[in-house]
Amino acid sequence: MSIQYKSPLVSIIIPCKNACQFIDECINSIIEQTYTHWELIIVDDHSTDQSLSILQQWGNKHLNIKILPNEGTGIIDALRLAYANSNGNLITRMDADDIMTPIKLSTMITQLNISGPGNLATGRVKYFRNDQPIGNGYMRYAEWLNSMSAKGANFEEIYKECVIPSPCWMIFREDLDRIGAFQSNTYPEDYDLVFRMYMHQLNVIPCTNEILHLWRDHRSRASRNDDNYKDNRFLELKINYFMEIDYRSDKPLVIWGAGTKAKFIAKQLITANIHFQWITDNKNKIGHNIYGTVLSSSSLLSSLSNAQIILTIANPQEKKVVKHHISSLANSGLYQSLWFC
Repeated sequence: MSIQYKSPLVSIIIPCKNACQFIDECINSIIEQTYTHWELIIVDDHSTDQSLSILQQWGNKHLNIKILPNEGTGIIDALRLAYANSNGNLITRMDADDIMTPIKLSTMITQLNISGPGNLATGRVKYFRNDQPIGNGYMRYAEWLNSMSAKGANFEEIYKECVIPSPCWMIFREDLDRIGAFQSNTYPEDYDLVFRMYMHQLNVIPCTNEILHLWRDHRSRASRNDDNYKDNRFLELKINYFMEIDYRSDKPLVIWGAGTKAKFIAKQLITANIHFQWITDNKNKIGHNIYGTVLSSSSLLSSLSNAQIILTIANPQEKKVVKHHISSLANSGLYQSLWFC
């Protein structure tokens, strides 16, 4: 291990828009970190509340807190500006409405000190709300993330959901530059960044048992209200990166499922002139011609070897059946199954 990594400067970058209710708590959680060699760069993205005024007060009191107005518009421009004004050898992103637990920075730094460049640190997360209980969907998502992070197996299910929590990762600057940092214009920007981490084969370090990040849910969250985070954006991103990273033209490609997501993916593949076969367990849809492709039953798989299967089944009970079916084919030459939901 190189001595320069033992106590590196960590740059914490935060895009902020209309977070006046939460930003004090966020910054206080950073100031209370057990690791103290950090700088904080916050870019205010044209807030219409009191966020900028509050931020400027923090900047006036602390030399290691830098406040900048966004020179462009939106979160990607804010991230670019924050990163351009950072100096740390390690980079982490934070959200203006969230809270770090006191050991967050020290834990991830220790992991990267041991592992070195080429590695990505993350940690366990926990959702919270001040006004009502957390919904089951968010609870399941956090449990799923944490289970994968514990093993460092996040990229194994990258096509299902964003597999790295956007405000809970840390990376060497050289690695972030190597994967293109925040230069991509593609939304959702956090998922796009994670796909580039995957594409450049960064290794996810298995996380510790402690909760490192408290993820706030509230009515005005961008993920709830911004069109850039609508489901069709996620599907388009997934299929584009699948075609770039994992698609193999010498192997049969199969879509399994006949719902809205399957149809969206089919259209994307047709546009890209990629041949595929389409299967379903819905007896009412078997034999139907959709976009020029006749849907077959899942028994078709027994005649295929070394196939890639895009799975679009969302119903929990149907998923269990499909997983069992795939497991039974594991020894028949099945190449790869990719859950897209």
